[in-house]
Amino acid sequence: MKRGTKKPQKMGKGMPSAVLLSIAIHAALFLLAGMLVVFTVVKKEEQKFEPPKAVDRPKMKLRKPKVKVRKTSKPKPTARIVTKMSRADIPDIQLPEMSGMGEGLAGGLGGFDLMPDLGDISVFGSGQSIGNDFEGTFYDFKRDYSGRDIDPGIEKYLQDLKEFMRGGWDTAKLARYYRSPKKLYTTSFMVPVVLSSVAPAAFDEADTVGYLWLAHYKGQLVHKDGITFRFWGMGDDIMVVRAGGKVVLNASWPRWRGMDFASTITPRWHSTSADSRKYYMGNNRSVVGNWITLEPGVPVDMEVILGEVPGGGFAAMLTVEVKGVKYARGRQGNPILPMFKTAKPSLDLIDAIYKDLVLGEACVTNGPVFSDYDTSGKAVALPKPDEIEPPETKDSIDEKMRSWTGTDGKVLDAEFVATISGKAVLKDSRGRQRKIPLDRLSPEDRKYIELTRPPAFNIDFSKKSSQYIGKMSPYNGRFPPKVLDYVFSTRLKQISAGTYNHELHVEFFAIGAENFGDHYILLDRQKSRFTPAKKDQKTHEFSGKTVRLTSYELYGDFKGTKYSGYLVVVTDARGKIIHHQASSKWLFENLDNLRRLPVGRYMDKTCTRVFPTRPITNKY
Repeated sequence: MKRGTKKPQKMGKGMPSAVLLSIAIHAALFLLAGMLVVFTVVKKEEQKFEPPKAVDRPKMKLRKPKVKVRKTSKPKPTARIVTKMSRADIPDIQLPEMSGMGEGLAGGLGGFDLMPDLGDISVFGSGQSIGNDFEGTFYDFKRDYSGRDIDPGIEKYLQDLKEFMRGGWDTAKLARYYRSPKKLYTTSFMVPVVLSSVAPAAFDEADTVGYLWLAHYKGQLVHKDGITFRFWGMGDDIMVVRAGGKVVLNASWPRWRGMDFASTITPRWHSTSADSRKYYMGNNRSVVGNWITLEPGVPVDMEVILGEVPGGGFAAMLTVEVKGVKYARGRQGNPILPMFKTAKPSLDLIDAIYKDLVLGEACVTNGPVFSDYDTSGKAVALPKPDEIEPPETKDSIDEKMRSWTGTDGKVLDAEFVATISGKAVLKDSRGRQRKIPLDRLSPEDRKYIELTRPPAFNIDFSKKSSQYIGKMSPYNGRFPPKVLDYVFSTRLKQISAGTYNHELHVEFFAIGAENFGDHYILLDRQKSRFTPAKKDQKTHEFSGKTVRLTSYELYGDFKGTKYSGYLVVVTDARGKIIHHQASSKWLFENLDNLRRLPVGRYMDKTCTRVFPTRPITNKY
């Protein structure tokens, strides 16, 4: 008997509807729970940033660095593509510079006022570098490296210079002698005959007697277009030029008391030019150097030494002769050559040179500029004397007719006449006078009336001076220079009654004059402000810094500067001059020009800037 089988049934088939409904409900609940979990995980709560609490840290005291930082540095030459330049067969003609002043120096000299303000400028350089200059170091052979006095003597001085140059101009050979910490930077070597003590003073070594010293300058010789030239120069006593590691000029003094300075320090160098030692430059005949060719923009190291042996007068003049250029001739038949320069000279530098440079011996403003960039440009205006300018003085400020405003708002055009018994007397355009109480006028009107009645002052200009005689070399018996240190001051004292409660501006000008020549010099200019009502005794006094004037005789000429006069001006808040006092009438008459003149510059009797008086002939 065959057994029968049953096929399995699919789940749900034949299930009750209640069971199916329950399963569906549970599935929906599980799905909803899953969705809630997902949303809870994905959706993050936004966090807020809270900065951390400040941490107290100990403060450290800053200390001044002990390392000496140089304020100036010379740019390194950049690499350039060198090209040859063809030269014209027809020679150029170099004309001498203009010696006349024309309308003064207000507009510069065709681009020759381009140097920045470098402070005190001397013929030995200034205290700041402009990049394309020579850095100078001063050595005093009368002191050892620590500053103690020694006495090497002239022969030892010359022998040490010889060893210095024989050893490749190694400054280690000079290490035993005192070296000034101050550096000077110069763009030229044009020192006409001056006192030999000028060099130490320029390096802030004013107490050093002017003998047995040396100034060593280092820089670069470069020309942007390329040039072939040679130096002409004269040194009293030492001037030697080295370029590219070789001596190209020794223009030192030839003979003094049986000693030949030039041959002693460089026995192997001699000029080959027939024009050498032929023409006077300064107080001796000039020496002609070797020809030098510079490729465009390619620098060559150059060094110059200047030195003084016995003391007295000193000179070092370096000029340039460019190959193929014809120069105007001086009264000796000499070519008037331009001075060597690496930048166009400023008016201040020209002043320093011109006062001792004989006309026709050398030219300052013409000739090539040894620089690897274009130095041409327009002249710049002269610098202002100082930052604080006085109020402008204009006649229009003091117009007679003005508008007066009362406290009731009424306006009257009238001229102020006087004040009588607390009332202002005003005259209108018809000539009728009205008396208005002062308390019925506006504050501006009352101030105007007060300004029209300035107090009277006693003006006292004083000059305190101390004199001493400069030190002289034991090898030189000339008369020592006379040195006067001045301090100029002004004192005002109110001598009228009443209270003046408005600010006054006071300025004074101290004037000097040339010993040799007819030009004047602005020695000092000072300004001050005060209100008389705020001073207990109604006085006001102020002064300037020390001004040094030197007078000396050199080779028969009496040179230097002397005190000449003064001007004091008092100006009120309107810009109106209410008081003045002057030693010479022309000073006040040319006040506007005087205010524009920088301190230390030369002027004529119109207070217009001029060059110093130049020597006409060579008396040496």
